[in-house]
Amino acid sequence: MRTIGTVIRGLRAPIIKQGDNLVKIVSETVINSAKTERFEIKDKDVIGITESLLARAQGNYVIFEEIIDELKEKFKSTEIGVVFPILSRNRFSMILKAIASGFSKVHVLLSYPADEVGNALMDPEKLDQSGINPYTDFLYEEDYRRIFGKEVKHPFTGIDYVTMYKSLGVNDNISIYFSNNPRHILRFTSQVLVADIHTRSRTKKMLQNAGTETVYGLDDICTKPGKSCGYNTDYGLLGSNMATEEKIKLFPRDGQDFVEQIQARIRETTGKQVEVMVYGDGAFKDPVGKIWELADPVVSPAYTTGLEGTPNEIKIKYLADSLLGDLKDESRKDQMKQVIREKKKDLIKSMESQGTTPRRFTDLLGSLCDLTSGSGDKGTPIVLVQGYFDNYAEE
Repeated sequence: MRTIGTVIRGLRAPIIKQGDNLVKIVSETVINSAKTERFEIKDKDVIGITESLLARAQGNYVIFEEIIDELKEKFKSTEIGVVFPILSRNRFSMILKAIASGFSKVHVLLSYPADEVGNALMDPEKLDQSGINPYTDFLYEEDYRRIFGKEVKHPFTGIDYVTMYKSLGVNDNISIYFSNNPRHILRFTSQVLVADIHTRSRTKKMLQNAGTETVYGLDDICTKPGKSCGYNTDYGLLGSNMATEEKIKLFPRDGQDFVEQIQARIRETTGKQVEVMVYGDGAFKDPVGKIWELADPVVSPAYTTGLEGTPNEIKIKYLADSLLGDLKDESRKDQMKQVIREKKKDLIKSMESQGTTPRRFTDLLGSLCDLTSGSGDKGTPIVLVQGYFDNYAEE
């Protein structure tokens, strides 16, 4: 009798460098791991590969010079406004450093009380006591310091991001303001780079409707091959990470062909039809720091077709309380399996399904993979998920 449901394995992989045959490496890693650890690869298993592994194999990097040159080409001014960047040393600080190197003046507008992914800029209680309305009020840096303190450290990193971002300027050419209305940047310049991630389309539209002279987003920068051949047609600089002090790794490209090649290779080698996805940040929220783990533009930029859709599940805990409460142990088990088999075919919105949050498979699995692989020294950038699509009624 089956006693285990879903199993997640973080698979250790070689250190990947540019030009490596990642399709071959991933496939062999999964197959060799199954032989070594004595488990069986099955139909509907899911192989997840971190986006950084694919980007590194592709050599998908850009240098500062490329970013500066493209920004100067798009923005015909010595001044530029940057709207709603997230607070991150890894994700945005190096982009800001490049911007500051290419323009004589940079006006940065930060959203508050936190950035788009939940990094706090201020104590919410102090904000409540201040009488400031975050929906309407614009703050200069002097206002921010007077109300919230000369030093405001991030609860996790211990960094004062306002100070850190200003330090990236050239000859003190970065000024920082606070507002949740992107149009407030027009007080200083009509040349605007939109830096938010998931709300970028709305922000661009608001600025364009306000008559802004030039509006581009981070997703419009580095979308074509440059000197270093790094680019991402869909997302540009969104989803990028610092690689070195002068180089940025972009979100991977051409992922669809990559996942389909791995699927085909596993099928040819084992006869099993697995699903494959590339994953980035997992889209979950830290309950203490209030930070959303979603600095990438999407959780999964590429996945095989079997991962499309949302779960069609029965809420077992509701049925256990409402339908099976008076039955004995074995009868409860058999009855639950029967209910699942019958209702699975034509599940409708009812109490039996409410509470099974209808997130997409790729977002759920991406979170699972991201939590498993981590971003530190585990050395498991490939994740194998087994039994995810099974249910209690299946043996």
